[in-house]
Amino acid sequence: MSIRFSVEYFPPKTEEGIERLAAAHARFSALKPDYCSVTYGAGGSTRDRTLRTIQALQGSVPIAPHLSCIGDSRTSLLELLQIYRNMGIHRIVALRGDLPSGQVALGELPYARDLVALIQEFDATQFEIAVAAYPEVHPQAESAERDLRHFIAKIEAGAQEAITQYFYNPDAYWSFCDRLKALGCHVPIIPGIMPITQVSNLLRFSDACGAEIPRWLRKRLADFSDDPIAIRQFGAEVVTRLCEQLLQQGAPSLHFYSMNQLEATLTILQGLGRA
Repeated sequence: MSIRFSVEYFPPKTEEGIERLAAAHARFSALKPDYCSVTYGAGGSTRDRTLRTIQALQGSVPIAPHLSCIGDSRTSLLELLQIYRNMGIHRIVALRGDLPSGQVALGELPYARDLVALIQEFDATQFEIAVAAYPEVHPQAESAERDLRHFIAKIEAGAQEAITQYFYNPDAYWSFCDRLKALGCHVPIIPGIMPITQVSNLLRFSDACGAEIPRWLRKRLADFSDDPIAIRQFGAEVVTRLCEQLLQQGAPSLHFYSMNQLEATLTILQGLGRA
């Protein structure tokens, strides 16, 4: 099976951490991912660390910076786009993002579609633009239908593909894709994949971001609550099987939320015959 994939990193807080990530990234480079993305903190709070991480990782594998707009200014975002153009970056993951803690104002660009439009205005040919998609509905959406319309607005503004929030129920992904096609939207929808390495963090994060953990999976994970090795083994089996199902049914690629724990992602890729 031919497998296309990409991997997400977050910018480490120290130079030593960036060096460790760069060394681990070299292992992924040998597997020839489509690209590796680097996250961007609320209101640009990790801007400098994101830039340093991108500089450290640039090489044979394309790097795709995340860029979020809420709480940020047009001027700041345009400056960053100019830096990325000068660096030879050709892909941006454009997100609304979260407001920095304590900030109330949404800023000049309150929605991801506004950021997509800004990138297109800045340079319509330099960057391929990916946006976020929520098969299980954005946790702040007024309704599933409104959420779908908001997503289509991002595509109409110029985005060429989407990466989903992670999920463990493939039916949610295929239902989302079918609903988009029924509305005439045919951009690639890349499944976001979250390896399972630690139960409490996964449950807390999933509850916050609206990613459903199926009841059967919660129960099985509870069985291993005091055995981290068993959790990682079981998690690798579950997520590898999910990836196999998605690819066999026609998913265009896989995007791994590595959380900088690269061994878990490598284990899944090995299970898929890719590593």
